[in-house]
Amino acid sequence: MTTPDSLPRIAVLGAGHTGPVIARVALEAGYPVSIAASGDPDRIALITQVLAPGAEARWAADAVRDADIVVLAIPLHRFPAFDPDLVAGKLVVDTMNYWPPTDGVQELFEATSLGSSEVVARRLARSTVVKTLNHIGYHELDEGRRPAGSADRRALGVAGDDPAAVQTVAGVIERIGYDVVRLDSLAAGRLFEPGGAVFGASLTRGEFQQALGAAAA
Repeated sequence: MTTPDSLPRIAVLGAGHTGPVIARVALEAGYPVSIAASGDPDRIALITQVLAPGAEARWAADAVRDADIVVLAIPLHRFPAFDPDLVAGKLVVDTMNYWPPTDGVQELFEATSLGSSEVVARRLARSTVVKTLNHIGYHELDEGRRPAGSADRRALGVAGDDPAAVQTVAGVIERIGYDVVRLDSLAAGRLFEPGGAVFGASLTRGEFQQALGAAAA
């Protein structure tokens, strides 16, 4: 767990396209990182060694237990079967998107006026959910990093209902190489979703804020 002179420990749940990239950029920013899939960590050991060298492949329960931040990077169509007890009491970063052409029609996300992360938060009621990293492609996440102060440094949004949790996650985003635009509710994070004002866009902080302002007008 976190000590005063250490960075938060991150557990990435998901070893598909997105999870290992998130694990790698977090590792390179200095964070201790573990990664887990749905089963035996031996099954993802090679993927981890190649795509996120330095991350520890672990059983999901073990990775989550020791983590300060849990990154949920599983395919969204698997979320209805996800056990909320696994992440109870944890700060959870939701990186998922609901995209029917990819995930099929998911009734959990269809039969509601809520944004996808609001649905996730309702199901993970004993966790604190923050939305980010869903509006940038996994291949861009690595390539788009820039040092603080760079003229072309890209901005990413961080949305959540808990200001302290948003601040914690914003610190991670900034450290891995992006400026941050904070939104004070998960509901506002709908602007990050497919079809939203900033989804898939490469924007500086000023451009990002301008796009959000125009969408809200």
